[in-house]
Amino acid sequence: MKNKSYCPYSKFRVGAAILCQDGTVITGCNVENVSYGLTICAERTAIVKAVSEGYKSFKAIAIARQYMVEFGVNWDVYLTKPDFTYKHYTTGELLPLSFVPGNLEEERISQNA
Repeated sequence: MKNKSYCPYSKFRVGAAILCQDGTVITGCNVENVSYGLTICAERTAIVKAVSEGYKSFKAIAIARQYMVEFGVNWDVYLTKPDFTYKHYTTGELLPLSFVPGNLEEERISQNA
């Protein structure tokens, strides 16, 4: 899906794939807009496609980049439940193999090689 990305501004291709409960795979890619605020990330594209096709129950998602780590790998994340219990992690613990902003130039170089 990375190859189907529309990214004329950042030149950074991102793809995602969602595995639905029935085994169907729905894919998505990032779609940029000159205003940046209207840019849609790959996982949002895949989720919107899935829901628009009637799927609302998922088993897994694979994405090429995680949104939260854009702002650092050492801030707190609390996963909460309706009974008010929670688990605490840092973004780095929750996403140990994350792609961070510093990797962007390295990725651009490898894509253009």
